[in-house]
Amino acid sequence: MNLHQFRFVREAVRQNYNLTEAAKALYTSQPGVSKAIIELEDELGVEIFTRHGKRVRSLTEPGRIILVSVEKILQEVESLKRVGKDFAAQDQGNLTIAATHTQARYSLPLAIAEFKRRFPKVRLSILQGSPTQVAEMVLHDQADVGIATEALSGYKDLVSLPCFQWYHVAVVQPDHPLLERVNVTLDDLAHYPLITYDPAFAGRSKINHAFALRNLTPDIVLEAIDADVIKTYVELGLGVGLMADVAFNPERDRHLRSIPVGHLFGSNVTRIALKQGAYLRSYVYTLVELLSPTLTRKLVEQALKGDHENYEL
Repeated sequence: MNLHQFRFVREAVRQNYNLTEAAKALYTSQPGVSKAIIELEDELGVEIFTRHGKRVRSLTEPGRIILVSVEKILQEVESLKRVGKDFAAQDQGNLTIAATHTQARYSLPLAIAEFKRRFPKVRLSILQGSPTQVAEMVLHDQADVGIATEALSGYKDLVSLPCFQWYHVAVVQPDHPLLERVNVTLDDLAHYPLITYDPAFAGRSKINHAFALRNLTPDIVLEAIDADVIKTYVELGLGVGLMADVAFNPERDRHLRSIPVGHLFGSNVTRIALKQGAYLRSYVYTLVELLSPTLTRKLVEQALKGDHENYEL
């Protein structure tokens, strides 16, 4: 058996058992992928995939067990490669960050600027997606680090560490009646059309939960995946925006006003996700610490070894 066979098996699963797409992803031919998998099955003495004619349909029971081993082996191979690269060139290489729009737009810039000052030879890539997509990109080695508020703590193969806390604000036009209220309540908000995040993003689950506890039905007229869209439609007069406080800047957003509503929806925690057992190049630890100074290299290394269950802000 060889690593090519393992990669073909893993990619076949990732491509939903489409061997043609798996071959394209690995820059090889479909017959070559099919032949290599069959040869691996013959060597192991079990079928990895169920088939209908020549089409691969799903993993067999032993195939599921084999896939777990294949993933571990390939991860160790990637770690070995990174070790070699790390010692060959401590200050250069590639770093890919997966993040939601809010994190990419508002949380990352200062850390990225300082990181580039320290490591000018490192090539950075930022991939944007939903919290679930961010988690999947880290799991599938498309990104070294993931940053999001939702979803990251729900994957057993990810190490999810708290980065920083943030709160919701209500964003309104300068003459909005809510600005006259000393303490805005959920009942106050329920009287206005609301513009906020898509249910998968930025603490939306806490907004839903807070209204539900009071048996209130908010009039959510527009849902968006990023704060810039929310602010745009608040400026147009479509409603009151509910968004992350980190995404509001009084100087930049001078045509709008923000009202703290953290007392209504509670705090939210943006988290950093790393793949369990992954080898990280030294500059990745630097980026993590720039994002959250409490996340030292020693703590992150302990977390990657499994000692992270009780660590919170």
